[in-house]
Amino acid sequence: MRLAVVVQRYGTEITGGAELHARLIAERLAARHEVTVLTTCARDYVTWRNDYSRGLSVVDGLPVFRFPVRWARNPTRFGRLQRRVFHREHSAREARAWMDAQGPYTPRLRRWIARHRNDFDYYLCFSYRYWTTYHALQEVHGKGVLIPTAEPDPAVEMPMFRDNFRNARAIMYNSHEERDMIEAQADNRDVPNVVVGVGIVDPPPVSADRFRVEHGVGGPFLLYIGRIDANKGCEQLFDYYARAYDVMVAQGETPPRLLLAGTAILDIPDHPGITYLGRITDPSKYDGLAACTALVMPSFYESLSMVLLEAWALARPVLVNAHCDVLQGQTRRASGGLWYNDGAEFVEACRLLSCDDQLGDRLGAAGKHYYDANYTWPVIEDKYEQMLDRLQHADKQ
Repeated sequence: MRLAVVVQRYGTEITGGAELHARLIAERLAARHEVTVLTTCARDYVTWRNDYSRGLSVVDGLPVFRFPVRWARNPTRFGRLQRRVFHREHSAREARAWMDAQGPYTPRLRRWIARHRNDFDYYLCFSYRYWTTYHALQEVHGKGVLIPTAEPDPAVEMPMFRDNFRNARAIMYNSHEERDMIEAQADNRDVPNVVVGVGIVDPPPVSADRFRVEHGVGGPFLLYIGRIDANKGCEQLFDYYARAYDVMVAQGETPPRLLLAGTAILDIPDHPGITYLGRITDPSKYDGLAACTALVMPSFYESLSMVLLEAWALARPVLVNAHCDVLQGQTRRASGGLWYNDGAEFVEACRLLSCDDQLGDRLGAAGKHYYDANYTWPVIEDKYEQMLDRLQHADKQ
């Protein structure tokens, strides 16, 4: 088949989120299909500045067409419009203005898709809320396969998205919770769909000892990997961790350290148990996952956490925010970790994981079993192939 992958940003420098998801899927599908990527010239999702050259390029063997973003995001205007459409009744015109302000506003991409609609069998469109996916689905009715990567935020409730959820040719969900949420909003249960998610970048040979030596880490530690941001629950994590540290010290126990790896958007507290590693390489990340007592994931909003899958691939347990249905659901199904509803539960989870190595090993082994059964690349690819074959067979009738 001829497949187009539509995504807001694309490149090997973009190492997380829906963009990495899209790149991994595109590269895997290219083994059996003719895959072309349609994206923007933007590298940064905050400004949408045109950093890449427009036109055709090749990224890891795949043709990539890049279209310029007409204007950078105006944070003030975008914030004002978002408050309006998220929290008040609004018109369709206001919703479209919010979409244009959110971006990446790329009318040349929509016009190109309109001209080339019949050049591809299906368009795989990533991230329902961005301008690129929203308008691509409008142009390719009957050919648009949506990978929503939706989180439980107010955007998913906006009326403007219901037609796309209902009219997509198929939907590839990241989790059972994401499917339940979208079906409750859009009443689109008749749209062909499957819970599939995404695999991970194959880990290199790992060494827990190498990580401990490189970063001077002895004893138990929790590892956070990702953007260090209030939107990712990090403020609450700092508060809960400080509480756990004080409780354990007062009771004569050794508290785990908290290691943070990623870009810091938030000020990091000056605390004896907290160490900021900065951005680390992929090999060092996997070494850290192999070495950690548990991966901690404090986010309130996720559609799928790839770093949880990475931890389970290495048989390590996780500690997640129970207020994120996706994280708790993943962890429950995997029996691969613990979750906390409040600070007291976080404290107790820290104590359990730090003081009982066998518990962590059992949870990590269960997570590894779940990962192997559901998220290895042969499983992911088979789900995509089955859906594409199902659609093609139905469309030929």
